[in-house]
Amino acid sequence: MSALPSAHFNWCNVFRILEKNDLAAKVCRYVIAAPDVARKAKAGQFIILRLYDDGERIPITLADWDVEAGTITLYIQAVGKTTIMLSMMKAGDALMDIVGPLGIPSHVEKGKTLVALGGGFGIAAIHPVVRAHKLIGNRTISIIGARTRNLMLMEKEMGAISDEVRIATDDGSYGTKGFVTTILKKMLEEKEQMDVVLAIGPVVMMKAVADLTRPYRVQTLVSLNPIMMDGTGMCGACRVVVNDKMQFACVDGPEFDAHHVDFELLTARQKMYSPQEKLSMEIFEKICKTQEQRETAAW
Repeated sequence: MSALPSAHFNWCNVFRILEKNDLAAKVCRYVIAAPDVARKAKAGQFIILRLYDDGERIPITLADWDVEAGTITLYIQAVGKTTIMLSMMKAGDALMDIVGPLGIPSHVEKGKTLVALGGGFGIAAIHPVVRAHKLIGNRTISIIGARTRNLMLMEKEMGAISDEVRIATDDGSYGTKGFVTTILKKMLEEKEQMDVVLAIGPVVMMKAVADLTRPYRVQTLVSLNPIMMDGTGMCGACRVVVNDKMQFACVDGPEFDAHHVDFELLTARQKMYSPQEKLSMEIFEKICKTQEQRETAAW
């Protein structure tokens, strides 16, 4: 059963899905042919994809890329209509378009100890940044978290690029019981060496990290993924307030100084279109149900 537009599968091969792996908590891993994006990609950057003509444009942080193979790797959680539609696709299907790489690459400075925190599928977003630090010889400590052990993502991949990987689960089924901030709090209290902290995940998690590190005056960065449309700074949809100044996440970010981000405003703006998103999902679910009933009747 597919609720995608019938013409969707007839697009060119440029952005074809080469691999798709269904992972935990409705998270899928995609390897997609995008040679021009792969050739220019840098750690910390993102792309904007669209499934079909008139479809929603959604920003996704690059988890990995392969210049020789001409591919990019994305981890996407099926939570809204577009991401659910994407989760219904399979290897061999093609996206209509991908724009990128977008955003300012992460600043990576030699001689630093990086502590990177990834919550849920935010782990995929910290992966290329941690790798960039590791490649220039920096010490890297990755703190990754999930609700429970079987929802943990990319533990092996993070282990390959980190001097240490510390794990937290909400239920204590693996690693430290608690959140990634539970581990960070202990590290700060014990005065472990850290020059830069990077946090990527839900807004509430990134705000908690900023609140923890602020008294210790540890440089802390967060990667923001607000509502976004064109990705070039023209529409202003992704505006955020940093240090009392309006910034655009797509061209001024996506990484910002966490101690100066207005997280309350960011949270409020993330919820602006909740009624429309809910209505869109209801319509989509009705279409899916109707189509499933027709297919069942045809059998």
